[in-house]
Amino acid sequence: MTKTIVNIGSSRGIGKSIIDFLAKDDSVKIYALSRNEEKMRKQFAKYKNVECKFFDLNAKDLRGQLEYIFSKVDKIDVLINNAGYLVNKPFESLTRRDFELSYQVNVIGIMETVQCLLPKLEHGAHIVNISSMGGFQGTVKFPGLVAYSTAKAAIVCFTELFAEEFKGSTIKMNCLCLGAVQTEMLQEAFPGYEALVSPEQMAEYIGNFALTAHQWMNGRIVPVSLSTP
Repeated sequence: MTKTIVNIGSSRGIGKSIIDFLAKDDSVKIYALSRNEEKMRKQFAKYKNVECKFFDLNAKDLRGQLEYIFSKVDKIDVLINNAGYLVNKPFESLTRRDFELSYQVNVIGIMETVQCLLPKLEHGAHIVNISSMGGFQGTVKFPGLVAYSTAKAAIVCFTELFAEEFKGSTIKMNCLCLGAVQTEMLQEAFPGYEALVSPEQMAEYIGNFALTAHQWMNGRIVPVSLSTP
């Protein structure tokens, strides 16, 4: 039976590489979601098993977008919440808008997405939330990332709470806290920093985890890092 995979945040960095990795398997159907639909269509045109859809986690009609995109989809087997928004500013310079956007994209929008898609996930899906080592308790923290890292910490807590609340169901949710990966987002946070891990390497790990880890774990927070940050 064909697996249906949804990846939110697919136009660049790790998200793009996740699509490239998963699309190699012709037996899966992939929905690549992002605000930059045109870019995705160009990048993934070579894959017959990938559908690119516009999706904005910050939009007021988030539920309407999802209902439209998945109106003809009966089930979702894997949901990867990979989208992220990073603002790097000194704490005293952060605005209310900075906090609102960071929390909407990194936390609230993700929780609303899961709520909306629950009927299609009920048959035994695996939800994978992508967090950061910056949101993992006890790790080194960095100045300028208050809005981003606290939001990523919230998605960690959401993972544990969801798994507890739905432990009587067949849905599994786990969270990966990623360390440094050589992406545009890393350069925004740490200009000039050279990560030890490429987006392609991390995408392979995430893809395999999303397809298999729910057999062994639920509500787990897994740090995935070779370095600090």
